[in-house]
Amino acid sequence: MTRGHQGGGRGWTAARKGVWSRLRFTSLRLRLVVVFGLVALTAAVSASGIAYWLNREAVLTRAQDAVLRDFEQEMQNRAGALPERPTQDELQHTAGQMAGSDQRFSVLLVATDADGRTVYGSSGGLNGFSLRDVPASLRTAVNRTQKVDANNKHPYHLYWQRIVDHDTPYLVAGTRVIGGGPTGYMLKSLEPEAKDLNSLAWSLGIATGLALIGSALLAQAAATTVLKPVQRLGTAARRLGEGKLDTRLRVSGTDELADLSVTFNSAAEALEKRVADMAARDEASRRFVADMSHELRTPLTAITAVTEVLEEELEAETGSMDPMIEPAVRLVVSETRRLNDLVENLMEVTRFDAGTARLVLDDVDIADQITACIDARAWLDAVELDAERGLHARLDPRRLDVILANLIGNALKHGGSPVRVSVRADDDSLVIEVQDHGPGIPEDVLPHVFDRFYKASASRPRSEGSGLGLSIALENAHIHGGEITAANSPDSGAVFTLRLPRDSSEPGEEPAEGEQKPGEDADRPRGEDSKGDA
Repeated sequence: MTRGHQGGGRGWTAARKGVWSRLRFTSLRLRLVVVFGLVALTAAVSASGIAYWLNREAVLTRAQDAVLRDFEQEMQNRAGALPERPTQDELQHTAGQMAGSDQRFSVLLVATDADGRTVYGSSGGLNGFSLRDVPASLRTAVNRTQKVDANNKHPYHLYWQRIVDHDTPYLVAGTRVIGGGPTGYMLKSLEPEAKDLNSLAWSLGIATGLALIGSALLAQAAATTVLKPVQRLGTAARRLGEGKLDTRLRVSGTDELADLSVTFNSAAEALEKRVADMAARDEASRRFVADMSHELRTPLTAITAVTEVLEEELEAETGSMDPMIEPAVRLVVSETRRLNDLVENLMEVTRFDAGTARLVLDDVDIADQITACIDARAWLDAVELDAERGLHARLDPRRLDVILANLIGNALKHGGSPVRVSVRADDDSLVIEVQDHGPGIPEDVLPHVFDRFYKASASRPRSEGSGLGLSIALENAHIHGGEITAANSPDSGAVFTLRLPRDSSEPGEEPAEGEQKPGEDADRPRGEDSKGDA
């Protein structure tokens, strides 16, 4: 696949993801469109249903009234003119005349002739409209004699009913001639009216569909109008979260969204000011620590020289040192050395915080480097080394020595001998494990072993180290692009794992002034009265 095709594929994928993100079911845009559509659909269906029902009743009632009125008139004029006992020919002739009216309905006349037989006359002939086509309930109602009183002046009335035969609607009506005579039935097809109503239904359905489409377009326009400020707010919030504290929103209008933009701008401005103040205070604190450390170095140099002389006197066998003051001298020598290490560690920490620490890379034989670190501190009898010769990595030797000295010294101080150091190559990484055989690290202390000046117990705050050893080791691992983790071994003791790239990617020059090794300072919590580093 060519680069152009790859770029086009990525663009199409990004566009598809963008469309899907706008149309996902949790999208406010989609919810607005759906709500608008449901409201419009409900309103359109309700309006169409009411309109269809009203028009249907109006059309059918108008057609029905016209037919019934014409049929009733024909019954009075033509059927009423027949003798009380007509012949079949007379009924047939009269039915044909009645069917020829303006409404063009079928007519069936039923009477009793002079011989007492029931005779029929149908406008459609023998195969036309017959009594079987009239519902039994309608025939019963037509032939039922009503009581004549002040409210009812006639014994017979006109009755009608709508029926459907082979999917075709019909109007059936019947009545008897007042004062004696034939019974008449009428059948009228309502198919033209049904076609008109079907056309009306289709029109209303199309109108409902157009209303639904219009509501979706309107919802889309409304969603775009409403969501654009929300999207701008989301983009601004992301930029603010990325650290671009000068992000502001353009305020337009006087609605609630404008008020929200004003509130966001106020919050962003306050946050920018707060972060600037905190950064200034943090910078001042770092500068103070750095200046203090530099200022302490001059008197410490003189004090260290004096303590070295006192230490030589202590080690001499001349007996010139007063036995009464010998413990005090040893304490001064020890505390001076500890204070000197603390100052050097503080200066190292300030370099990391200021971002001025740099790597001086070299090709390092890992086994030789670890052996040199152990030998320089006289730990050969207490440390077991499991490392193959010839395993090389491009690292900063001085900083690697600082890391190893802190991890191994910490294991010896708090875990006990023997301390095992194993080295292995893992893909492009170098893995060094330092395991002791002590009681392990308490679970509540594990997350804090790399914290600066961390103390597992406030009741025993004093420690031989500065409390910065593991923190400096971790920072040296980070500057190489690596990591240090602490855990408890399933067997016993604690395991510190150092993982470094075989070829670090941040070479550079490191200032030479004041770059002495922090030494073996490496405090790690062991129990309730210990102190952790970070």
